[in-house]
Amino acid sequence: MTKLSNKVALVTGGSRGIGAAIAKRLAADGARVAITFSKGSDAAENVVKEIKSAGGEAIAIQADAAKPEAINQAVQQTVAAYGGLDILVNNAGTAIPKPFEETTIEELDHVINLNVRGVFLTTQAALKHLKAGGRIINIGSCVGERMMTPGLVPYSATKAAIRMFTQGLSREVGERGITVNNIQPGPIDTDLNPAAGDWAAPQLAMTALKRYGKVDEIAAIVAFIASDEAAYITGANLTIDGGTNA
Repeated sequence: MTKLSNKVALVTGGSRGIGAAIAKRLAADGARVAITFSKGSDAAENVVKEIKSAGGEAIAIQADAAKPEAINQAVQQTVAAYGGLDILVNNAGTAIPKPFEETTIEELDHVINLNVRGVFLTTQAALKHLKAGGRIINIGSCVGERMMTPGLVPYSATKAAIRMFTQGLSREVGERGITVNNIQPGPIDTDLNPAAGDWAAPQLAMTALKRYGKVDEIAAIVAFIASDEAAYITGANLTIDGGTNA
C-alpha cells in the first residue's frame, strides 16, 4: 500500500512543468489523478501515458482555469471518473514579465483571473466534494512573500493574495478536517523559467544554494502535504526556494 492509495487528486495546469511533476508523483504514491490543461493536449496526454505506463491511473481534462463553467465541469468529470475527490492542487497560473507601467489592462485581467479568480472558483467547486481528510494545496511563489524581482509586480501581488486566501480558508474548513496549505516555490527549472534562460542569472544569484530547484523537489513536498503524515499542517505557507528569501 502506498501512502495515497484510494485517494483522488485533481491537479490544475498539470500538463507540463511543476504541475506535471506533481501529477506524476501523486500517482506514484497511489492516487488516481486528473489533470487539467487549457491548450496543448499532446503534452497532457503524454503525462497521462507516462503515469499509466508506470502502473498508475490518470485522465486529462481540457479546462481553462479562468472560466467558471470549465472549472466546474473539470471537477465534475473527476468525481464522475473516480467516485470522489480528496486532493485539490491549484497549480494553474501565469506570469507576464514586463515593467508594471507597460502592462495592459488585458494582461492584468489575465494574470488576476488565472492566478486568483481561478483558484477561488476551483476551490469552491472542489469543496462541494471534499470530506474529512481532504487536502487543498495551492502553488504560490516565494515572490508572494518577499519581492526582489523587477517585472513581476502583478504576479507577485496575486501570489500574496494566495497566501492570505490559504490562511483564511484554513480557518473556515478546519472543523471539517480539511487542510489548506500554500507551497511557495522559488526559481524552478521549467520551460517557462529555464535555468539557462535570460532571467536565470539574477534569480540564481539570490539563492543561498546557488542553483535552480527541480520540479521533483516541489512535487515531493506536495506529496507530503497530501499525505496523512501532514494531517496537522494547515494554513501554512511553505517556501521551497533554495534560500532565496533567507
